[in-house]
Amino acid sequence: MWSRKSLFGNARKLLILVVIILVNVVDQILGRNGAVTYATVLFKIANGGLSIIENLAKVDVLVPSNLANKLKHINEESSKSVTEELREEFNDKEEDK
Repeated sequence: MWSRKSLFGNARKLLILVVIILVNVVDQILGRNGAVTYATVLFKIANGGLSIIENLAKVDVLVPSNLANKLKHINEESSKSVTEELREEFNDKEEDK
């Protein structure tokens, strides 16, 4: 209950709640009648759903093959670190000049 992993997980969930509250405030300021908040919550739900499906595929639960292939492709693309991607982006920009 008080492990480091548990504390970080709970902090992350609390941060998500804070983000949704802030988005709700911004939504009210912009007068969008809940559109921004709704989009944020749907994004978070979709992200969680994809994570669950990805974990199911990792433990060999039957997942549709098209979906499993797309998830595998996404994981291969995201294997680069952020610094590697930034380095490639800036190197490409300098070569274009």
